[in-house]
Amino acid sequence: MIDISELINNREYRQKVLRELIKELHNGKTVDEIKPRFQELIKDISTQEITQMEQSLIMEGMPVEEVQRLCDVHAAVFRGSISDIHKPQKQEETPGHPIHTFKLENKAVERLINDSIKPDAERFEADDSEENLEALLRDVKELREIEKHYLRKENLLFPYLEKYGITAPPKVMWGVDDEIRAAIKETEKLLESYSGDKKAVLDKLAEAVNGVTEMIFKEENILFPMTVDALSEDEWLKIAESSDEFGYCIIKPTGKWKPKRVNIEEKAKVEGEKPAGDDQYIRFETGLLTPEEIEAMFNTLPLDITFVDKTGAVKYFSQGKDRIFARPKTVIGRMVQNCHPPASVHVVENVVDDLRSGRKDHEDFWIRMGDKYVLIRYYAVRNAKGEYLGTMEVTQDIRPIQEITGEKRLADR
Repeated sequence: MIDISELINNREYRQKVLRELIKELHNGKTVDEIKPRFQELIKDISTQEITQMEQSLIMEGMPVEEVQRLCDVHAAVFRGSISDIHKPQKQEETPGHPIHTFKLENKAVERLINDSIKPDAERFEADDSEENLEALLRDVKELREIEKHYLRKENLLFPYLEKYGITAPPKVMWGVDDEIRAAIKETEKLLESYSGDKKAVLDKLAEAVNGVTEMIFKEENILFPMTVDALSEDEWLKIAESSDEFGYCIIKPTGKWKPKRVNIEEKAKVEGEKPAGDDQYIRFETGLLTPEEIEAMFNTLPLDITFVDKTGAVKYFSQGKDRIFARPKTVIGRMVQNCHPPASVHVVENVVDDLRSGRKDHEDFWIRMGDKYVLIRYYAVRNAKGEYLGTMEVTQDIRPIQEITGEKRLADR
């Protein structure tokens, strides 16, 4: 049997070793000096641990600029050692998904570098004729298209990572992006005002190309897996819808991505449910109400309700004026697993499975959100025969209730 405490201790020890390795690099050791110890002590490393390591270094006081300076070395140490970078992610492989588009752009940039920039640079080095200079300048101008790629990454991906407390990698990566921008821009200036100094041009070009190449590695193997683990499908949808504003690098999305949804109305018809008009009553065991009255009552309750049917599809949520967690209407018909970040899906599945199976009738969680103290309760919804119909989530800010003292009677009004 696996000892959980042993696993935790191993993870903590590995985290400690990672910090030590990066600090040794920081203090002047070379990559070749670090690699043997890294390979001996750390056979596998997850992207989550990389995130924790970088975050810890900054929290311990290492300046962001120092982590940024080590970022290229960091990538070289981790190259080929990240265990979970090739896990298939179905949503990111779908044309039109933001990650799919980012990866297509990276491939286009790599083609530009390998098929145009490097050959043209070699010709320029051998002969700095006007023709060869103009060819290289065209390449560099096309490379500047990567600005759109970086803008989408910085303005659309990074805010969501920061929302989940992942702040160190975005800060480091943004700083490196700026260095790459500057190198590309400087190369373009040197070519536009070329004075015969081939070495200056080629050195600055090499700096730009190496920076871009290393950034592609970091995105593909660290950033993208990290964001796939953290973000929910609704968040990816918002990113996809906002991407056109910033534009695309060399290529454009190869499709329009949308999360899969169940058509609730069609599903209800198939299952034999009959719709009630606004002027028709819905009869209950203890009375009858119109759909308008029912909706108004749910929206008036001082708590938020979401109902997921027995198949796992989101079927309803209330719309009170002060919702604690935002719910876009596009969530209707979504499978509940796709409404949560992948990292927490297994928890949601376990809760629903416990309720569906009858092992539990409810499960409670509570968290602090700013000045709110939020109680989140999941209930198994069953019919009179005890058959499972679905799960109801009830969310409420209980801080005002906790602050109640004494008494207030109706007569005291």
